[in-house]
Amino acid sequence: MREKVIPYGKQFITEEDIDAVVEVLKSDYLTQGPTIELFEKSFAEYVGCKYAVAVANGTAALHLSVIALGLEKGKKVITSPITFAASANCVLYAGGQVDFCDINPDTYLIDIKKIEEKLNNAEPGTYVGIIPVDLAGYPVNTEELNIIAKKNNLWILEDACHAPGGGFTDSKGSFQLCGNGVYIDAAVFSFHPVKHIATGEGGMITTNRKDIYEKLILLRTHGITKEKKLLNDYHGDWYYEMQMLGFNYRLTDIQAALGISQLKKANWSLKQRQKIAKIYREELKSIGDIRLPFVENNVLHAYHLFIILTSKRKELYNYLRQNGIFAQVHYIPIHYFPYYREKGWKKGDFPIAEAYYNECLSLPMYPSLSDDDLNYVIDKIKSFYR
Repeated sequence: MREKVIPYGKQFITEEDIDAVVEVLKSDYLTQGPTIELFEKSFAEYVGCKYAVAVANGTAALHLSVIALGLEKGKKVITSPITFAASANCVLYAGGQVDFCDINPDTYLIDIKKIEEKLNNAEPGTYVGIIPVDLAGYPVNTEELNIIAKKNNLWILEDACHAPGGGFTDSKGSFQLCGNGVYIDAAVFSFHPVKHIATGEGGMITTNRKDIYEKLILLRTHGITKEKKLLNDYHGDWYYEMQMLGFNYRLTDIQAALGISQLKKANWSLKQRQKIAKIYREELKSIGDIRLPFVENNVLHAYHLFIILTSKRKELYNYLRQNGIFAQVHYIPIHYFPYYREKGWKKGDFPIAEAYYNECLSLPMYPSLSDDDLNYVIDKIKSFYR
């Protein structure tokens, strides 16, 4: 195997990032201090929404969001089977039921037309929400989804963990950034190391709804508040109240400082990903049976992942790994997992998602991927097909 390994994704940490963290380490606050609020404001401005709430990770963001949106026990929420398990698990955490909907064969996103069919065939009130996933950085057309959601009185929680900076041009000619809250109730982002913005662990919830924002602020800190205007009683400046059952899902000032520094490079990072994607497209467009990612004209793909399809997926995966290239598979359909099979799901339920899984492979995609390493990956793919 090649001495230097090339992963599918990787964080990019600069001296500026390190200095930002060190500055907080020397300050009076390490956990829930002023840097959190600054990060939230900066991120809200970046995606173009009114409110942002920083939390411990993307899963915490999903969990708190479904509670804040009012998910009731036993009610159903629709999501894609092609996503990380947390997109579905969060519904179960809150006592709801998950229902999956097959994907679009071109975009690999949840199929909006199939969602509409599912809702038309259901009893009114069966479903309360939809969690669409911006897989690989490809934005869901939330304008189209919003029409269906409003008609059926459903909320939309956009899983935008792959897509900061991505977006689409709507029917009015306006560009809509993922998570900006124009056509959705809330969105979630992740700051895991392989994501666009890395804080080690961390997440963010964005929304334009003040009622959701206020619930989230309470929920992330045990349901406790010291805000005088919210208190039912007052014993002195030390007094606080637990007003709902919440969680310890706080981010730290250390992570927030890193997030703010990383956010300053977000536009550069997105451009680098676009540049790498363009080279992949040019070099792999006629290689073997490779199917390259589809992108509509009105879409800005954020390229968290660069996913190809090939009937020789396993052989190519093994060949690349033997040569020090750690490509990855995103994702195993959630309904394949033993836990979900016990709930009645089975192979054959979502044929398009399953066909996608049989052939999908994520190639190395991260902003610090060097030209030499990128060329090496491309050369090895060409070598495999020769």
